[in-house]
Amino acid sequence: MARVDGEKRLDAMWRRAAFVDSIAHMQEIRPLLEQIVGPHNLLSAAAWNARGVAWETHQPCNAWAVIRPSNTKQVARIMQVCHEFGQSVVPYGGLTNLVKGCASTGSDLALSFEIMNQIEDIDVTASTMTVQAGVTMQAVQERALQENLYFPVDIGARGTCMVGGNVSTNAGGTKVIRHGMIRDSVLGLEVVMADGTIIESMNHFLKNNSGFDLKQLFIGTEGVLGLITRIIFRLETLPTTHNVALVACENYDQVLAVLQKARQSLGSSLCGFEVMWDNFFGQVVKPVGKHASPVAAGHAFNIIIESMGSQPGADDDTFENFLTDSFESQLITDGAIAKSGSERDGIWAIRHEVEWVVRDAFIFDVSLPIASVSDYVNTITRKISAEINDARIAAFGHLGDNNIHISVLSDSKTAATARLVEKCVYESLIPYRGAISAEHGIGLEKKDYLPISRTSAEIELMRVLKRSLDPKNILNPGKVISPG
Repeated sequence: MARVDGEKRLDAMWRRAAFVDSIAHMQEIRPLLEQIVGPHNLLSAAAWNARGVAWETHQPCNAWAVIRPSNTKQVARIMQVCHEFGQSVVPYGGLTNLVKGCASTGSDLALSFEIMNQIEDIDVTASTMTVQAGVTMQAVQERALQENLYFPVDIGARGTCMVGGNVSTNAGGTKVIRHGMIRDSVLGLEVVMADGTIIESMNHFLKNNSGFDLKQLFIGTEGVLGLITRIIFRLETLPTTHNVALVACENYDQVLAVLQKARQSLGSSLCGFEVMWDNFFGQVVKPVGKHASPVAAGHAFNIIIESMGSQPGADDDTFENFLTDSFESQLITDGAIAKSGSERDGIWAIRHEVEWVVRDAFIFDVSLPIASVSDYVNTITRKISAEINDARIAAFGHLGDNNIHISVLSDSKTAATARLVEKCVYESLIPYRGAISAEHGIGLEKKDYLPISRTSAEIELMRVLKRSLDPKNILNPGKVISPG
């Protein structure tokens, strides 16, 4: 017993020593950081958290401070200081990510891009826009529209999420089926490395085969290899036609047939095919939810189909003919076409009503073959319901590009329940060779399951890159992979 007590006392002594060292470290580094950004841009975690959050993603700031640089040079100087002292840095964008990619500890410094929010340039002739990382997605969309151009990436958190975070997680959204992930809209990047080196890879051209395409190292790698500070986006020509319909199907075979017919009939104008199982749809439309819907709840599947083109009149006729043919072929049992912009927005508002699952549910986004999605949802529903009596599963998502979102609600919010649900959701992907993350990233939440979707050789190469570019492991440490 004496030996055990002695070990406990020794362990407590080490913890106290580490705490004292940490306090001394913070006191030493704080004035250096204040010299870079000024005292008013170095906030305590308490001051940061007191401002509240726009999206409840369960990521309160636990960092010892939040620093707010206003330009790339300041970011570089911050990272030079942090590299010298071995100070870990967690990048903050809009904090809308759903995989704890911005989770912080008391030993971390959080670096917020919120005042690096300038749209620096828009080149109408080249259809490009140059922005700082802290600009919101909605600001990019609205600025493009002012020049009759179009930024094709769109997600529900558009008003809060920042494009630096969108690029660092390779955001997807509702128009991937036509325009691809956000990496397909990125021409150039500026990045600050762990030691403060600035990599200016601000390419403006669609075609540039001059050596390695270095920007790809930082798109989708969640800030573990470098901090994105500026971006050059490729913009699209503004569509002149926009059709949206909400339709209902009674079985999954009909859903697949409607998707195939939409591809054949609408061609490249098809940009959205969102499917909502009734366990999602029925919760967000009246009388249970708050949204009015032209299609009543109770159908097995509800689909939003979106088409955008450049031939007024002809595109509208093609869209209506596609729907008429689908009804006459008995693939669709109910539906409505939006006749105005407000009606389009009303239909999309149903799909974007996700706060209730973000706030209260265990959340997953996965990819797998489209033909297998229904079997997969049925499998995990059966497995989870057998283990958790009060479990409710909601399924919805971007079926046209293989991506489905799964939300599991239960009164039990314990870590054991979370682990049980994760095991069901992720291990059930193995027979389909599915991806554990379609668009949300890995962060902390999915890290342990990465081997389901990546080989050991791939993971080791990720570690090699991390060790090479961030040898002190100070950039968003613990996320995605460990250095090994």
